[in-house]
Amino acid sequence: MSATAARTPAAARPPAAARTRTKKPPGLTPAPGNLLDWCDGNHFDRWQDHPCALCDQPTPMRSHTGEPVHMSCAEAWIAANPTEARRGRFASDAQAGRRRGDDHA
Repeated sequence: MSATAARTPAAARPPAAARTRTKKPPGLTPAPGNLLDWCDGNHFDRWQDHPCALCDQPTPMRSHTGEPVHMSCAEAWIAANPTEARRGRFASDAQAGRRRGDDHA
């Protein structure tokens, strides 16, 4: 199967309004050297790649603000800019660390 055959035709895609997801509030910015937790589907745009804000390579990944960025680039940026990272440019999901089934007493 060729790369063009695997793509969904534009006519078959849901309209942009249907693809828009509700933005959840961001969680905490991880400490430099720690990993981001981007498990929420809002961090992935399966319809279009955009250039990463940090390395200019195409990526389907999005930050919690919708900025196109590879998760590894965001983690490297946090490690290189710890003071500025506290402003929350890149943050983990709000429910990061909570596993399913951990809601019992």
